[in-house]
Parts: sequence; structure tokens; C-alpha cells
Amino acid sequence: MLNSSPVLRIEDCVNQTCPWSGKPVSADSLTLYRQKVVGFCNPGCRDKFATAQSAFDAALDQSKGA
Repeated sequence: MLNSSPVLRIEDCVNQTCPWSGKPVSADSLTLYRQKVVGFCNPGCRDKFATAQSAFDAALDQSKGA
């Protein structure tokens, strides 16, 4: 079975510090946002970003139907 998830590399990260904490980014805490690699200081901050992004996307989708 092939893994379709892209390999995220810290070298490709657009930021050097976590947007939540201001601490340096960690290689195990990367994600894609608008086709760019974004880094966080730990998986918890990365996951908090994913939750916030999902909430905003849902709110935008609801506003399109209004």
C-alpha cells in the first residue's frame, strides 16, 4: 500500500518559530497550509492549529449558504 501523505521536511518550513508559543519549530510538528510547510514547536501546537483551521473553514462554508 502506498502512502499518499507528502513527506514534510523542516528545511522547507516557511517559519522558524511556532506561531503559538514563539519557540523554535520541531521536525515532528510540521503541517501543510496553503501548500506550504508550516512548523510548530510540538505536536500539540500543530494540532491546535488544525482544530482552529477546521473551525474557520466550517464557519466560512456556513456563511456561503447564508
